[in-house]
Amino acid sequence: MNRIKSFREYIEKLKAIGEVKEIEEEVDWNLEMGAIIRWCNENGGPAPLFNNIKGSEKGFRALGAPAGVSRQKDLYLARYALSIGMPPNTTGKEIIEALIEGYSRKPVEPTIVINGPCKENILMGENVDLYKLPVPFAHDGDGGRYINTWGTIIVQSPDKKWANWSIARIMIYDKKTMVGMVAGGQHIGKIRKMWADIGKEVPFAIAFGTEPMIPLVAGSTLVAEKMNEADYISGYYGEPIELVKAETNDILVPANSEIILEGILSTNETAMEGPMGEYSGYLIKQSKSDKPIYHVKAMTYRNNPIYPIVVAGAPIDDDHPVMGIGACAEILNSLRKHEIPATIAWMPFESACTWLVITMPKNWNDIMNCSINELIKKIGDAVYACKGSFLSPKIIVVNDDIDPTDINQVVWAFGTRNHQFKEVYYKPESRVIGLIPYLDSEEKKVFKTTACIYNCLWPEDLAQEDYPVTSSFKGAFPKQVQEAAMNKLAKASFLK
Repeated sequence: MNRIKSFREYIEKLKAIGEVKEIEEEVDWNLEMGAIIRWCNENGGPAPLFNNIKGSEKGFRALGAPAGVSRQKDLYLARYALSIGMPPNTTGKEIIEALIEGYSRKPVEPTIVINGPCKENILMGENVDLYKLPVPFAHDGDGGRYINTWGTIIVQSPDKKWANWSIARIMIYDKKTMVGMVAGGQHIGKIRKMWADIGKEVPFAIAFGTEPMIPLVAGSTLVAEKMNEADYISGYYGEPIELVKAETNDILVPANSEIILEGILSTNETAMEGPMGEYSGYLIKQSKSDKPIYHVKAMTYRNNPIYPIVVAGAPIDDDHPVMGIGACAEILNSLRKHEIPATIAWMPFESACTWLVITMPKNWNDIMNCSINELIKKIGDAVYACKGSFLSPKIIVVNDDIDPTDINQVVWAFGTRNHQFKEVYYKPESRVIGLIPYLDSEEKKVFKTTACIYNCLWPEDLAQEDYPVTSSFKGAFPKQVQEAAMNKLAKASFLK
């Protein structure tokens, strides 16, 4: 396992495999940056490194699509894989298994250092100016310039026993003030309530451009409530993360961060936030409301800092692998704890993570000695016990001859193996994220909906030897015939 310890090291690793390209020509923060990043996301292009941004302070740079997927052969998940210390050609299943293995490793407390690169420049009080950062106006129709799309928000409980790292959208309000989403049911919302209950404001910090695993963990449901994300990451690698104390509060921040903002998250002040183009693929004009205010008291940064940007929207962008893979690791771990022999759980990015596909071995009923109805109930109980289930109101259960990371196979299996009348199971009052656009206003308000499970398993009265044979290149021809065919195709230049 090869841990990457800084954002700059990560960028160099990506450059070496063609996954970062630099743009030297001046780029406008007003829509143009957003358009370039969206094109890169939608076409599997390299992450763009902007070296010359209109109106930004000299030396400030930005990296778009830091965790996007790649069109390069065998490098689809290279950015995610490298971020967690794995080879760039690692598969989705291998990534999920590695994250699950991280649960079994003993958490390691971070190392506290006196200083770090994030403090090479320090601005305090009246010298703070959020407009120094190359923050884009990313989508035509956004409510403002969204400063936080890939920064890790750090808050801690009043007793300092729980330090939570998370990602949520935050918009610039003025040069020293921000406004952003703080959902009451999320960990940050629960900690904010702890501070409100004792009549105090919430100290916070936001770390931009950290070592790459940090936002992957912060932006997902991998880590349970009251467990520190820093401890999980340190335990995953078997070595501590280096943290340093913030300038204006007791928050500990990753010492190698490119940029740190710190200050106070209000428990009573609000301002209008939104709308914003979101990971579901839509900008909903009505999705604006009063949200909590962040007062920024200090800004620290490295020399020539690199600011990370995600431009959320139609799949596939960075949000989808980050939210989906982390949630699937949590869910697959839960299925196995419930003694369900699932082989993989996967949220197809193309569905904006609103589908969850769970695959089962063909001999699942021999292993579990239960009916399909009993199996589906057990799966539902295991999945809905997980926080990550709120992303995916639609669950597809299918035999593991289907690769759930291949959307073509998922669509084919759903179309040909699910009986629309007999094999749909409903789960009322299920938790759901409020950003799914088809939800009605009441569902969005209470974060509840009726979820469903689509059974795409072969019928239980069908013997395994009678399962239909897949009529495909790999399913309908002996291996030696496949090899001979591939050899002839290669000689005839079909494979170039």
